[in-house]
Amino acid sequence: MTMAYKAATNNLQPASRRPLSHGFTMVELVAVIVVVGILGAFAAPRFLQNEVFDARAFADQNLNMLRYAQKLAIAQNRPVFAVLNSNRIALCFNPTCGTADRVLAPAGANSGNAATVAQCGTDRRWFCEGRPSNVSYGVAATGTVLFFNALGRPFLNGDVDPASTFARLGIPIGGGGPTRTVIVEAETGYVHL
Repeated sequence: MTMAYKAATNNLQPASRRPLSHGFTMVELVAVIVVVGILGAFAAPRFLQNEVFDARAFADQNLNMLRYAQKLAIAQNRPVFAVLNSNRIALCFNPTCGTADRVLAPAGANSGNAATVAQCGTDRRWFCEGRPSNVSYGVAATGTVLFFNALGRPFLNGDVDPASTFARLGIPIGGGGPTRTVIVEAETGYVHL
């Protein structure tokens, strides 16, 4: 028998000796469906409850807005005011936040969500964000007004540069999970969580 004949006859095996196609068995498919169902039962409620996501987003917005206020004050060599009350945070060049004194959002517009429109009005260019209704905001109803001077140092409204009465400020923000506190350090104005 020659080698060529052996090679040719090996390819002519009966159908019963050929390997079968591989697929999923019914047991494997049912097991996957059960596992996906269990994961869906526990994970879906977390995604449907927005409190945690809204609180984190609002805390990040506060952090970034305060950092931006400090950098803008340094860049433009003039005070930038952060006006906070129990429902919003807004940046202005004057504590009264008149239309002409509003700081424009660096991206061209604020978030424009329902809470922001309700608390800041329809001027989307203004760097102002409203507190979502399912988020707690640890700012007194009377509000807090602070400003950063041209060196980035924080002051309370009414202070006269260089005499600052500003002490470390903590702004607790919570909702559905751990409370995050945005902190503005005295003297340096460092803003962090």
